Amino acid sequence: MDEKLIKNNKEFQIIIKDLIDNKTVQEMKKYMQHSNTSCFEHCYLVAYYCYCICKRFNLDYKSVTRAAMLHDFFLYDWRTEKNIGGLHAFVHGKIACENACKLFDLSEKEKDIIIKHMWPVTPAFPKSIEGFILTFIDKYCAMHEFFTSYLFKRFIIRYAYIFILFFYI
Repeated sequence: MDEKLIKNNKEFQIIIKDLIDNKTVQEMKKYMQHSNTSCFEHCYLVAYYCYCICKRFNLDYKSVTRAAMLHDFFLYDWRTEKNIGGLHAFVHGKIACENACKLFDLSEKEKDIIIKHMWPVTPAFPKSIEGFILTFIDKYCAMHEFFTSYLFKRFIIRYAYIFILFFYI
């Protein structure tokens, strides 16, 4: 996605301005989410896609954009942190919502979207169509971040030889 296009979208920037100007939200830049993408970068891109899709279909694009910007607001390294009350995939939505509620006045819809964004990994599914949209955009962005990462490319190069040998033996 063209970063200049996102930065020039004034309405999108206004919707999340108070969030991205917050110093605690800025701390998301310290934590890696998928491969070499920070939590902040990931949430920012998910928020933009949610904004575009929901605005196009006349849905509640403001709530989903704000929820998307905060959906991974957990503020820890999920690869090493073990004392969070469960497996990261199952608990980080609730942790992100709790962190967000300490700093921002969230609607019930925004809270639901954040808490349930890991469906179908977690059994509770979102109450709104905007929540489902965020869920699918989050998965799309996560896969894109992983499959275009330096780590994935190194893995493919390293193990391609093994696969080639296996099929030719």
